[in-house]
Amino acid sequence: MMPPMRLQPIIVPGWKNSGPEHWQSRWTALLPLAVRIEQRDWENPVAPEWVATLAAEVDRARNPVLLIAHSLGCLVSAALPVPLRAKVAGALLVAPADVERADAPGCLRGFAPVPRQSLPYQSVVVASDNDPYCRLERARAFANDWGSRIVILSDAGHINADSGLGDWPQGLKLLGALRRRASWRIPTPAKRIPPIPLYDPS
Repeated sequence: MMPPMRLQPIIVPGWKNSGPEHWQSRWTALLPLAVRIEQRDWENPVAPEWVATLAAEVDRARNPVLLIAHSLGCLVSAALPVPLRAKVAGALLVAPADVERADAPGCLRGFAPVPRQSLPYQSVVVASDNDPYCRLERARAFANDWGSRIVILSDAGHINADSGLGDWPQGLKLLGALRRRASWRIPTPAKRIPPIPLYDPS
C-alpha cells in the first residue's frame, strides 16, 4: 500500500498582509513545506493580479495543494482559474471578506462580485459571529455556495492578530481534519508499467 501523497500548504493572506502576530505568520513557521503568497502591493490590491499570483504558485506546486486563506485571500482562492482547481486538495477559508458590503473600502470593490461557484474540493469556512467585515449570515451564504463546511467562532472578530489567537490551536486541528479528508479524494498515482520490449523473432 502506497503512503498518502504529501500536500503542499499555500498560505494566502488578505489585504495589508498578515503581521508577525497573525496566526498565518505563525503557521508559516510551524507548517513543514508551507509556501506563503507574496503580492506586489499589499495596500492597493488588484483582483486579476492577486489571483494570477496565487495561480502561478498553485501551478508551480509539485504536490496537491492545501490552501490556507484569510479574509480577502479567501476570495482570491475561490477565484482560482478552473483548470488549476484540479491541483487543489482542500482549502481552509478563514473570515472571508465581504467586499460587497456598503462600507467596504473602495480598493476592495474590484474583487466584487464575490465568487460563488461550488468548489470541487474539500473546504471549510471559519467565521466569527462578530466579524466587522462580514456578517455571519453572509459567511453562511458563501459557505453554502462554495459547498464548504462551516465552523463558527464566538466573539473572535476578524480572526486575525487582534483576536489574540496565538498559534490558534483550534485552527490547526481544523486544518489537520481537513488534510485527512482531502487526502481521501486525491487519486493514487498509477504504478508505472515498464514498456513491453519489442518482439524479436530471431
